[in-house]
Formats: sequence, structure tokens, C-alpha cells
Amino acid sequence: MKLIKNIQSIAKEVLRQEAEAVRNLIELIDDEFENCVYAILNSGGRVVISGVGKSAIVGQKIVATLNSTGTPALFMHAADAIHGDLGMIQNNDVVIVISKSGDTAEIKVLVPLLKRTGVTMIAMVSNKDSYLAKNSNFILHAFAPLEADPLNLAPTTSTSVTMALGDALAVCLLEARGFTHDDFAKFHPGGSLGKRLYLKVCDIYPNNALPVVPSHATLHEVILEMTSKRLGATAVQNDSGQMEGIITDGDLRRMLNEHERTGILNLKACDIMTTSPITVGPDEYAVNALEIMQSRSITQVVVVEEGNVLGFVHLHDLLREGLV
Repeated sequence: MKLIKNIQSIAKEVLRQEAEAVRNLIELIDDEFENCVYAILNSGGRVVISGVGKSAIVGQKIVATLNSTGTPALFMHAADAIHGDLGMIQNNDVVIVISKSGDTAEIKVLVPLLKRTGVTMIAMVSNKDSYLAKNSNFILHAFAPLEADPLNLAPTTSTSVTMALGDALAVCLLEARGFTHDDFAKFHPGGSLGKRLYLKVCDIYPNNALPVVPSHATLHEVILEMTSKRLGATAVQNDSGQMEGIITDGDLRRMLNEHERTGILNLKACDIMTTSPITVGPDEYAVNALEIMQSRSITQVVVVEEGNVLGFVHLHDLLREGLV
């Protein structure tokens, strides 16, 4: 195996070139880019993305990003389009054709067929003087003068630029459509990402025991409640059922350090509890409850609504749900 001396230098140079090319895109965002956004928004149809080779792979990623952010999209391979897949295109669709050169054989075959359908066509292309660019309604200028490999052949910089431009387009469409956190959650229900977006405290606490004692409960009653419910804490409420505080195993340890052993049996829950504990409402997102626990270095929070104790959410619950 040939020993390569400058592996780290080569890798850094690749990243530098790609980062510089993406950074240069900023100057290319102009009225034409804005026109592309409005063309998609006003079409009433879907975005159909097409390309060949590495452009096809990048196109599929852009399709996935658009679909997940509220813009209906699908992928049509340029080579398959001339063998029947053109039938997926509807009159009000917008077709984005991706090609670095804009002059490949497949693209030159595809473009006249697309123009015949009457759809709005956007060229995502590096060469603005290409056949594709000249025959499209709009241009997304994905300029990439050089690839990052020493032969200037392997699609590297150009694919990075194209993907970044696709992300910019998707986010602009997301903003224009008023796409919300809840909308995003609807499209991402699976896995830990989905749970971070839609799982709420009310989905968790009913599965836990509810340790609660009256404010006049004895130390013996407090300990029995905490150990039997196995959450390491108990809520304390008054005679009206309103929460007054919380007792954790940490409170018990501090109580033992601060009081003579002979006097602790006379203590009541109200003497031990921490008043004004950290609480969350039942409609709070579980991920926010996790952030509260992490920021306060605690392992559980009490779920309270209008002063009434509903339950507990423990750090272990969030671990089980894959949020940590």
C-alpha cells in the first residue's frame, strides 16, 4: 500500500475549497433566486427534480428536504424520463433540472420534452451559458469553478454547492409557507427526532406512580410514600389538594444532617419539604422537561396544573424514550 504523507493537508484543502465555493454562493443570491421561490409558491403544484449521475443523488436529497419542510416534491431520473417517467409531471408542477455543465447528452434530450409539457423549468446549473440554462425559465446559479480533487473531475465541490443551494431554497419555501414546529413534527413522527418534536409531558406522567403526602404527614409516612412509589421524591399538598412543595431523597439527607436523631420523628412533611419546586405543565414538550432537569441538575419534575399535582416525570422516563 502506497504511503501518503500529506493526508491531513489534503483533507483540509478539500474542505477549504468546498467551504469557499459554498461561501461564494452568498453573492449569487439575487432576484433570480427570489423569482424561483415565487414560481414554486405560485405554481400550486409540486417540485419535480431531475438529473443524472451525482446530480441525481443530490437531487434526491433535495427532494427529501423539501418534502420534510412542507413543499411537496418528487424525483425523476433524467434517463428514465424519456422511457415513461415524464408521465409523473402535472401541468402546474415546477421542474428543477440539476446539471453542473448543463450540456450533457441526457439533459439535451430531456429539456425539449419538458418544454413541450409547458411546465415551468428551473436550471440548477454552474454554467449559465449552457444549453440547459438558456432553455429554462429561471436559473439557480450553483457556480463551482473547480472540483476539489487534483484532476478536477470527481463531483465534489459542485455537489456540495448544489446541496447547499437546495437547502437555501427549501428553507426559504419553509419560511414563506409559515411552516411551524408542529408541522415539522407531523412529518417526522418516527425515531428520537420525532419524539423530540411531538412527545409531551402528558404522554409520560400517567405511566408513573403518583407519590403525594399531606403537609402534616409524619416522617414515617413520607418515607413509606417515597419508597413505595420508587421515584425518589414525593409531592406535598395542603388540605385543599394544592401543591405546597416537594420532598426528595436529597431533602431527607439534609434533614438528617441538620437535626438531632432524637428529634426527627416529630418532624412533619411541611418541615422537610422544598417550597416552590420546579414544575412543568402537562402540555409541555418532554424535551423541554429534559432541558430543565439538565440545567437544574435534578432527576425529576412535578407535573402541575392550576396548583394540582398530576404526576411526576423522571429522567429515566426520558432515557427510555430515547431523548437523552
